[in-house]
Amino acid sequence: MPAPDGAVPARPALVVKVDNTGNARPQLGLSAADLVVEELVEGGLTRLAVMFHSGLPPAVVPVRSMRTTDIGIVAPTGGVLVGSGGASRVLADIDAAGIEVVTEGDPGISRDRSRRVPYNVVLDPGVALGAFEGMAAPAVPYLPWAASDAAAPEGRSATTAAVRFSPAHTSRWQWSDGHWLRADDLAAAGDEFRPANLLVLRVMTRDAGYLDPAGNPVPETVLEGSGEALLLTSGRVVDGRWSKAALTAPLQLRDLTGAALTVPPGPTWIELVPEAGSVEIG
Repeated sequence: MPAPDGAVPARPALVVKVDNTGNARPQLGLSAADLVVEELVEGGLTRLAVMFHSGLPPAVVPVRSMRTTDIGIVAPTGGVLVGSGGASRVLADIDAAGIEVVTEGDPGISRDRSRRVPYNVVLDPGVALGAFEGMAAPAVPYLPWAASDAAAPEGRSATTAAVRFSPAHTSRWQWSDGHWLRADDLAAAGDEFRPANLLVLRVMTRDAGYLDPAGNPVPETVLEGSGEALLLTSGRVVDGRWSKAALTAPLQLRDLTGAALTVPPGPTWIELVPEAGSVEIG
């Protein structure tokens, strides 16, 4: 889409881990995001990787911990990952991948004492990015974007979507007035992320090799290789395939004929759905 004032912001992308359970209410800052990725975490629940580049909100809340899954999500941006911490092996893997990190104790991270721990970690994006002056903006497109004047992809009608990650969590969507609306949205009123596109990727998951503090095994999404994809936009859905040559590589999309599949420009929510999950389109 055209950049404000014709210039792409000269700053890196900021990818913030945000809680996605009822304890997160109200999520703050999501309306300023460009992309949101929903990933599986322990207990069958999900967490969000919220990407900011074109604009920055005054605050993002509640910031939560990082996972090894985040390497494949963040690496293609060449940007900065923000989380409230993480298991030592996770932090070591992220560091080995060369990803810059902002976490507790760094500028821009604080706690809101009116919220319950651990759902009270607050990010000030502008302050956090002050430590990365001179770091480049994203060098390659995160998705294969269509031209702004391109026609929307053809496909069958789709006005609802139920994306089941596990028996414990299903994300439900409704197409309305040019946007996808999240059922039971956790964001503060007026601060909702309302994507023009939903991109559903069927992915493999594996055991990350450690337990969370409650003793639950932690899953890791394998965000490389290939798998089934669904692009939902303009009240329609297109079946296709995704591929990603490496954790650091951008996503590629093709329709079922093998032709390149492009995503209409606009805010986009990416669902990383385990193969054991399901997707129902209505």
